[in-house]
Amino acid sequence: MSKFADEIDLQLIDIFHKQVGKNVKHMRETKGYSQLRLSQLLGHKSVGLVSQAEVYHKKQHFNLTHLYKLAYVLECDIKEFFKDTNTNPIK
Repeated sequence: MSKFADEIDLQLIDIFHKQVGKNVKHMRETKGYSQLRLSQLLGHKSVGLVSQAEVYHKKQHFNLTHLYKLAYVLECDIKEFFKDTNTNPIK
């Protein structure tokens, strides 16, 4: 039987974005970078994107380009951002 994307509960997508943000924050802190320093390394002049996406404020989240650049700057595998530190209902 086929699955349809519109069957996904929107809360699960919120949980997913929050987990990615949490993982980015963890990797940033592991490297000892402030939000401002990471923002600068990404080519941004302010911390807006990083600070908001780390906590999913107003549904601000990292896109694939952001994650690719973050993995490069933080010198980690992009898979680190998708690790589940909680029980994730998405299969």
